[in-house]
Amino acid sequence: MIGIKICATGRYLPGEPIHNEAFTSIVETSDEWIRTRTGICYRHIADGDTTWHMGAAAAKSALQDGGIDPERIDLIIASSLTGDYATPSLSCLIQKEIGAQNAMCIDINCACSGFVYALDMARRYLACGDVDTVLIVASEMLSRITDYTDRSTCVLFGDGAGACIVKAAEKLFASHLGADGTGYDLLYSKNDPPASPFTKKPLIEDAISKTDRKPHSLFMDGREVYKFSISAMPQAVRKACEKAGITPEQLDYIVPHQANVRIVQTAMKALKLPMEKAVLYIDKYGNTSSASIPIALDALCRSKQVKAGEKLCVVGFGAGLTYGAAVIEC
Repeated sequence: MIGIKICATGRYLPGEPIHNEAFTSIVETSDEWIRTRTGICYRHIADGDTTWHMGAAAAKSALQDGGIDPERIDLIIASSLTGDYATPSLSCLIQKEIGAQNAMCIDINCACSGFVYALDMARRYLACGDVDTVLIVASEMLSRITDYTDRSTCVLFGDGAGACIVKAAEKLFASHLGADGTGYDLLYSKNDPPASPFTKKPLIEDAISKTDRKPHSLFMDGREVYKFSISAMPQAVRKACEKAGITPEQLDYIVPHQANVRIVQTAMKALKLPMEKAVLYIDKYGNTSSASIPIALDALCRSKQVKAGEKLCVVGFGAGLTYGAAVIEC
């Protein structure tokens, strides 16, 4: 079986951590309200950083962790829904910054599931044999699209980046990816409408375009997204484990998207797994979309708790709606 080996990990968090109490001067909320409903105490917010700079910093951290020459990187896969530019791509900017001149570059946007999708994509490239070393970077600046007048969502999000470097290995690997586009309007951020001198007709109407939500402002139907998440997360874990020929009980760690501690608790209960197996850093970093899994993965790997041969499952869910899980042998 051609699987993958995680050779190195890295992360970057901008600025100083911002405590829940800071939000009490912006919206009607409290530290207790945020903590008890989300599990979040702190988050980092970019101040002068860019998405590409955060991603490059996380990549450099991973390169240093593994003692890897950036010129050995064959492929960079960058995940983000908050890139600095429509073009050039985030991956190209990271390639330039870290000196990975031999790497081809791909950007993906699968929202909070992005890291899992990127990991699966990396394994497929590695299995073909043309690629030897892949750098995966997820960098998100959710403060760019957060509505700081919306008390139910603005307290959730943080900025940051996570990275890992992977190679092919004779190790266990299996994944399950999926999507439910019927829920596309449950979590979204609009772009500006076209404004050319030749544009006269109104936009083709759909559930998003007909709303009066301002462009670059994140909307989330919290109740429906919660219902989707608590179903998608255990389903994806079970199916990835089934493909791997193991049961969820045989997993040593689950590294979930850090969206809300209640979602993780409910999903772990559905999987009949103890919370001790869930790797959680949401209290320190909040929801950083596709960056949340690699940030947590880096923290786990640097804790030196993981032993060779142990099995972990990364699992994400997010806008689109997308979901995915991957089982990896350490």
